[in-house]
Amino acid sequence: MKNALLFWGIICTQLFPVFSDAQDLWSGYENLFLPAKNYVVYQTYNEMVIDGKADELSWQQASWTDNFGDIEGSRKPKPLYPTRVKMLWDKNFLYILAELTEPNIWCYYTTRDQIVFHENDFEIFIDPDRNTHNYYEFEVNAANTLFDLFLPKPYRNGGPPDISWNAAGFKSAVSIDGTLNDPSDVDKSWTVEIAIPFSSFDKEIENQTPVDGSVWKIDFSRVEWKTEIVNGKYEKIKNVQTGRFLPEDNWVWSPTGEINMHVPERWGMLQFTTNPVNGKNVTFQLPPEEKLEKYLWLVYYKQQNFRKTNGRFATSLAELSVPEVVTIDKKQSIDLKLSTKENHFLVELTTVDGLVLSLNEDSFLQKSHL
Repeated sequence: MKNALLFWGIICTQLFPVFSDAQDLWSGYENLFLPAKNYVVYQTYNEMVIDGKADELSWQQASWTDNFGDIEGSRKPKPLYPTRVKMLWDKNFLYILAELTEPNIWCYYTTRDQIVFHENDFEIFIDPDRNTHNYYEFEVNAANTLFDLFLPKPYRNGGPPDISWNAAGFKSAVSIDGTLNDPSDVDKSWTVEIAIPFSSFDKEIENQTPVDGSVWKIDFSRVEWKTEIVNGKYEKIKNVQTGRFLPEDNWVWSPTGEINMHVPERWGMLQFTTNPVNGKNVTFQLPPEEKLEKYLWLVYYKQQNFRKTNGRFATSLAELSVPEVVTIDKKQSIDLKLSTKENHFLVELTTVDGLVLSLNEDSFLQKSHL
């Protein structure tokens, strides 16, 4: 009898494997699930003047983020120069202050919507409703040139960038501790101060003004090119053999695990509080669904790799080595369901209290309740 029970135990384990967070469910995908940074943004208590100087009392009270790291995370060297950000808000604007240490401050693009990441720049990515679709990108260089665009969905899903979109009412100013485009000296840093109107987030929901406790996806990137001085000007260095520019460095607030910023599900999180910046501290609260969504994203990433290998999407979770029931923190069980039809798939997650999260091949994330 004992041997028979052991036999059936082995068979059941093979047919219905039990997975936990401690096991190898995430093996090979660890770099896509790096811990996301978070920031609690407080309200201002004085009028903000966008002049690049950030000498308002509210800015002095606001906290800096950690210094940026490499976009791929700790497996790559730390950035050469520090970058950090702080944020505030009021009923009309999200305020962002970025400080970029830089010994050689340069840029030659001065016309709006030039692709400023072809030079050194500072970039902002925002997805207000956290569904990975309909998000916004803002890029500013040391000459205060703005490149703003809207994406209906990520590039990986065929999302065409809408460069014609302009953020109405966007304000920015740059101050430089050093000299712009002067290779004869050593600079210290440049600071960009930005005010983004909530009314400019107008491509999906009519009113995107946050309320107390709202959580947005947000991330920041700094593009840094390798340069040399030619005839008194900064020029990007080319590979002698290929004739191509040497690859740029991408230093970010919340690393995405790969050289790609257009993965909104891996950005950091911004929690709004109506507390003033000089008032009572607020602790960041992770939205409950964030911990669950990673299982949907694991299926999504595995589906993409499965199709590359097999020319089709998997029709069952078993083909992806993903269980239909997952236990989280040794206490909460969730059910996963995968449905596939031709070039489409939908993976759904249902909790015992009726929360339903779904994700399709277009990386569109939805939330509902039974």
